[in-house]
Amino acid sequence: MATSNLRSVGSQSKPGAATVREDKRVLEPVERLSEVLFGLIMALTFTGSLHAASAGREEIRTMLFGAVGCNIAWGIVDAAMYVLTDLVERNRALTLLRKLHGATSVEEAHSLIAAVLPARVAEAMQVQELEAVRSRLVQLPLPSGRARVTKKALHGACGVFLLVSLSTFPLVVPFLLFRDPVRALRFSHATALVMLFLVGSAFGRCAGQRTLPTGLGMVAIGSVLVVVTILLGG
Repeated sequence: MATSNLRSVGSQSKPGAATVREDKRVLEPVERLSEVLFGLIMALTFTGSLHAASAGREEIRTMLFGAVGCNIAWGIVDAAMYVLTDLVERNRALTLLRKLHGATSVEEAHSLIAAVLPARVAEAMQVQELEAVRSRLVQLPLPSGRARVTKKALHGACGVFLLVSLSTFPLVVPFLLFRDPVRALRFSHATALVMLFLVGSAFGRCAGQRTLPTGLGMVAIGSVLVVVTILLGG
């Protein structure tokens, strides 16, 4: 979030208007994968707690409604938090720009810029590089007012909601297709393992790591998280 403050102030809309990010996609790949993983874990806590051998149709129906309803509810919460986080981030960017305009010395401005950069990046930057950033930012018009909720943030919130909610369905579909609870549960868990592996592999690609180890690692981590959640009453 720190470096995004510089991207935010660096993307100028029009004089006097609140500046917003234009270079950032609505949902970055890691954000999309994280939401899918969250939805999977939530759904698995329901399917994993089902005793298929002794479960009746009513118990299965209750589990299905619980899994879908829980993910829809958390999708709404996550969507709201996405909008709030975006708003806070953009307001922090505006605050940074105001502080740069009001800095009493070049050194103070450099310190403000370095403070929002990752520690290693800030340490590696030379004075001339910090000054180049400062010079570019102070040329932007001083913003008035505060940042407002944007259409882009609302689109991102809708994406978050859909990812969390829809990630439930692959796990509950087997219970709609098969009357045998044991068979349905096996298909559901197999689907979950495949999805966890795919999400882990995608995380590995985003991080520049080998996909097979990260995929298998995500299966292991996801399984442990589900067990812990179930044991804690989740």
